[in-house]
Amino acid sequence: MTLRIAVGSLMQETNTFVPFQTDVATFEATYLRRGDEVLTGFGDARVEVPGFLDVLAREGVEAVPLLAGMANASGPVNRAAFDTLVDEMAGRLRHAGHVDGLLLALHGAMVLEDAPDGEAEIIARMRAVLPPGTPVCVSLDLHGHITPAMLQPDTALIGYREYPHIDQFETGQRTARLLLDWLAGTCRPVMALAKRPMIVSPANARTIDGPLAPIVAEARRMEAEGRILHASLFPVQPWLDIPDLGFAALVCADGDQTAAAAAAEHLAGMAWDARVAFEPDLVSISEAIAIGLSGKGLTVVGDPGDAPSSGAGADNTGVLRALLEAGAERADRLTYLTLCDAEAARLAAAAGPGARVTLSVGHRRTNDGPPLDITGVVTCCTDGVFVMHDAGATGTRVCMGLTAVVAVGSIRLAIRSVPGLEWDTGIFTSVGLDLRDAGLVFVKSPSHFRVSYGPLAARLLTADTPGTTCINMRRLKFNRVTRPLWPLDDFSLGAAN
Repeated sequence: MTLRIAVGSLMQETNTFVPFQTDVATFEATYLRRGDEVLTGFGDARVEVPGFLDVLAREGVEAVPLLAGMANASGPVNRAAFDTLVDEMAGRLRHAGHVDGLLLALHGAMVLEDAPDGEAEIIARMRAVLPPGTPVCVSLDLHGHITPAMLQPDTALIGYREYPHIDQFETGQRTARLLLDWLAGTCRPVMALAKRPMIVSPANARTIDGPLAPIVAEARRMEAEGRILHASLFPVQPWLDIPDLGFAALVCADGDQTAAAAAAEHLAGMAWDARVAFEPDLVSISEAIAIGLSGKGLTVVGDPGDAPSSGAGADNTGVLRALLEAGAERADRLTYLTLCDAEAARLAAAAGPGARVTLSVGHRRTNDGPPLDITGVVTCCTDGVFVMHDAGATGTRVCMGLTAVVAVGSIRLAIRSVPGLEWDTGIFTSVGLDLRDAGLVFVKSPSHFRVSYGPLAARLLTADTPGTTCINMRRLKFNRVTRPLWPLDDFSLGAAN
């Protein structure tokens, strides 16, 4: 008899420092696919659900599609939206007939307006529909907030191996393969979790270099030796003001709970011992601008304080103000940057290419400062749609909403209507901005921009920029986290368990 595996997804990364919530419309703005759309709607996108489907198809397994939804990182998910979507996914599972297992693609850092652990609730509500003993395998983002409540019976969890995130598809494949091996009886997954009271700045938590790299290498070594099946490291989404926040090591072993626990503790201990090395190497905005306007070649600067991939509104004018104060509009080199402001984009588009406009831009969504008045010439207007082609979610359709480029002297400001990932160079090239013409580019991203822009840049910098995703953890005002917490607090002892 052909195996039948249910496939579902509900992904959102929460930032509790922003003043807005996530609702059903926020999911619809990215994607919300139902039934057969789950099988066909991803196109060539190399993300988790297509990874699931690739393995199931190659093994002749029937995929039973439920619901697949993703919202851009944003504020807490409101209860009504969460219940609506989870109830629908559970209802589709209830009416799907017999299934042999369930594959779920979740983020791991979904916070609800009235509960801190959305993923544990999703898993529990889906498990309640399934007969006891039915295996469930879950893929997670490396920035998940992993809790003991997520480790439920007959459930295995696997995180991304890479940051910047370039292995979503492969993580889906690994997750599906584990489930099929489990059903075939060739392994008996058991899970163990170890945490440490530390949060890590994403600017210095890459898996290919820096202090996290040797811990990743140790995890891969243990897997290669056969001591464990999978080891996942979670430096955690740090913009969460919730209890028990911290670095997590999550290990899946083959029937050996002791081995899983020992491996998880070992990896978490390595991270704790290296905690001082995780301090980010940042430059000031003014220094970044000076380097970019004077140095040879292209300078690309991460603007992590206003990163929509981390939940920011992408509407902070801190960098634009600094550019104008530095006289970048009079420089002999072009500067590119983006800003999310639907009203300004509408006004610029209404004026049309070639028109000279005066606009008040910024802080319209986040409302954390005064807008900035600018005057410039509209050079381009588009619907903001493009397909990502750089590494990391390659093939994913992106919609920035109505987008207008305004030239303020030598500054090219791409004003988008919808915040979203700034991982891909398409945020500029899709609106007619050739990166070969620029001397300085600001990208609202803490680390992922390095993958896309690295091959083009003479230098890559990360600036200490303001905003709701401020990369300097000590500047954030936490009220609900469990203390003490590194680097917010001083630890006099060498260990923390």
